[in-house]
Amino acid sequence: MSGQLLSPEKPAFQPEWALENVRMTFFKCVRWQVEETMDPINCPYHYFCDSTYPGNYPPVVDILLLLFATASYLGILVFTAMEISGGRSFHQTRRYLLPTGPVSLPVILLALAKGRRINTIFPLSSVGPAILQLLHISALAFDTEADSDIKYAFFEASTISGILHASLYLDSVILPYYTGFDALVSSTFSGECISCVCRKEVLVVGGMLVSYRGWSATTFLVVGTLCLRIICRLTADDKGKTTIFIKSVLESLCWMLITMDSLYLTKNSPPERSLLHSAAFGGVFVLICLHVLRKVCAQLRRWHSGCEKGCSYDLSQNRMQLSQNRMQLYVDRGFYFY
Repeated sequence: MSGQLLSPEKPAFQPEWALENVRMTFFKCVRWQVEETMDPINCPYHYFCDSTYPGNYPPVVDILLLLFATASYLGILVFTAMEISGGRSFHQTRRYLLPTGPVSLPVILLALAKGRRINTIFPLSSVGPAILQLLHISALAFDTEADSDIKYAFFEASTISGILHASLYLDSVILPYYTGFDALVSSTFSGECISCVCRKEVLVVGGMLVSYRGWSATTFLVVGTLCLRIICRLTADDKGKTTIFIKSVLESLCWMLITMDSLYLTKNSPPERSLLHSAAFGGVFVLICLHVLRKVCAQLRRWHSGCEKGCSYDLSQNRMQLSQNRMQLYVDRGFYFY
């Protein structure tokens, strides 16, 4: 946070208040209490933090989660690059290595559920949205491979449930963080306590400075796309032109919303851990660009395959026509076969 924001020169800021303690109090506050004010003109709303959640886990937890998130990201990156190059896709192995797989998804849910206390080296209040976007990208880019329709529906339903739970857990992490950020930036210290602030407007949950939420249109659109995949698979209607068009439109809208969320968060997130924050959403942009390249390469391969089939068919037709012409020439010259 900017040094001017918590400057001891401010009259209401007490020198004995450590800047780190003030920052942690605001960002970890889970309940802000409003109380009556004696100065309705200069301080129409007076707030103080009534409750904060417990302290952080040891840094080793953050390091382990950082390594796990990096491995999940590299899994998406490698499998996307393999599909771009036209190599083997390892469908059975891929299921267990992707973030939405049966191994990684429960770990991510557990981390987000405890995310309020993961806030030292790898703070989920900053990079949590990028992890949710990894789930979105993994679910959209890689369809579940299953032998039977029942297994497919089960795996996809598990992914849908996981994404919905992850979005709720993420909101429980970022909403107190965004609320405290708004209280810290848009308020003035009253000096009565370390978290006592005066405001000109009401303090709302999540604040007014960052509007991103995990439980958002992006999440619902991704879930809707996955539900459509299940319906098409169970009804064996995934080859029709109308179905393919609807699925294509929904998936395109999902990728557009993911891109817009990434751009918004890159520009409007609180200015903490800027390097880590930039690396997280920079990685998301790389995956989005690779997905676009993957689609282009797949389309080019389809066009090339179509051209090869067309050329092969034309060559076969030409050979048949040439053979017929030769036979006609033999007949015209009086050659007969007995």
